[in-house]
Amino acid sequence: MERPDADAILLGDNLQVLPRFADGSFQLVYADPPFNTGKRQARRTLATVADEAGERTGFGGRRYRSTLLVESSYSDSFEDYLGFLEPRLREIHRLLAPTGTLYLHLDYREAHYVKLLLDELFGRECFLNELVWAYDYGARTKRRWPAKHDTILVYVRDPGRYHFDAEAVEREPYMAPGLVTAEKAARGKLPTDVWWHTIVSPTGMEKTGYPSQKPEGIVGRMLQASTRPGDWCLDPFAGSGTLGAVARKLGRRFVLVDESAEAVAVATRRLGKLDQESPLRGRKAV
Repeated sequence: MERPDADAILLGDNLQVLPRFADGSFQLVYADPPFNTGKRQARRTLATVADEAGERTGFGGRRYRSTLLVESSYSDSFEDYLGFLEPRLREIHRLLAPTGTLYLHLDYREAHYVKLLLDELFGRECFLNELVWAYDYGARTKRRWPAKHDTILVYVRDPGRYHFDAEAVEREPYMAPGLVTAEKAARGKLPTDVWWHTIVSPTGMEKTGYPSQKPEGIVGRMLQASTRPGDWCLDPFAGSGTLGAVARKLGRRFVLVDESAEAVAVATRRLGKLDQESPLRGRKAV
């Protein structure tokens, strides 16, 4: 077994990759496994250019043509979801440092089942929080209350030793600033266990075109609260590489793992763009 010595983007099944690392190698694990929606998740990224013969009409009657840049998809269906997660969560538990924290990002339909599994693997005393990430985007139904949130379960390796630095977390505005002092309103407040944060904007700088990409803002809060500069972070379902991008910006180290060559390519390109702005320190792709 080895300890990480360079930022890495690794291609492979995490159940085969994670055993190579030594116990307690990571201060933080952010895991965003497939949600088990029973559907195939897909996303298309288009580029629009001016073209008199184009199929779209814009402002002032100008004609435009759309070109497909990226089309990404993956299967999101498991007959035995807990059977899929259980051995991976055992590895994650082993890999967490004594002061470490797991943030497990789940669909609301699976969260209660997985929490029972985590209580068994980590111990109920290691449960720290249930975070609710609330957003307001996407299709709506009129047959029930529209679901506009994800669940993030937070467990620590040791309830007596875990690291949590509330002062390091970027604060957010008060919803009713008139009810607090001017000093408090200017400083903002610590986020609660309900995080109101937009999804990745379809036209924003973060967008990679990868399905299920999570915004840097929510992952950044996790790293700010539960790690220090230089700490090692792991994402075993790396997808578009959001944890790596955030870790680089905050001065943390990272290992990203994904079994999809497409995901590894997206994450590598994304981190490569950051390289151009601020050279990477010891990155390797395998």
